[in-house]
Amino acid sequence: MTTNPPASPAAHDATAAPLVGIIMGSQSDLKIMSTAAEVLRQFGVAYEITLVSPHRTPHRLVEYAETARKRGLRVIIAGGGGAAHLPGMVAAFTVLPVIGVPINSVTSIHGLDSVLSMLQMPAGVPVATVAIDGAANAAVLATQILALSNARLADVLEKYRTSLKDKVMRTIEELRKGGYSDD
Repeated sequence: MTTNPPASPAAHDATAAPLVGIIMGSQSDLKIMSTAAEVLRQFGVAYEITLVSPHRTPHRLVEYAETARKRGLRVIIAGGGGAAHLPGMVAAFTVLPVIGVPINSVTSIHGLDSVLSMLQMPAGVPVATVAIDGAANAAVLATQILALSNARLADVLEKYRTSLKDKVMRTIEELRKGGYSDD
């Protein structure tokens, strides 16, 4: 279960220039990738979200990746299922950090093919890779990258981590008071 980050005092402003690009190869990936958008919105990070198919719109992929930095993006989160070419191909055309989100596809190996595709990038063209369907962690990682030069985001992340710890501590206290029952 994902713990929602605390709402940021500077909620997502749709008019702000996006710092994070969230891309996916197919509309079927939107259910997973929208989680990244929600986390970024709650952190107050401006983002854009769109489809960029490496197989059906390869020229769009190249244009998106090659212009991302000039357009003000600082990090790209790319989701992909199956062979998951999107994150690696985007990484080949930009110097921005690319975070890959392997998506559990309907194959018999349930996303493992996507994970391996993202992990096995050649030297010099890395894709940071999160867990299968781990779009929330991709958004947290993107925010951590941005927080290296943004004190407000560093503070938001500190509060988020504190909220995670507090939730665990409340659960520990509830268990201490009421014990545990598996029924």
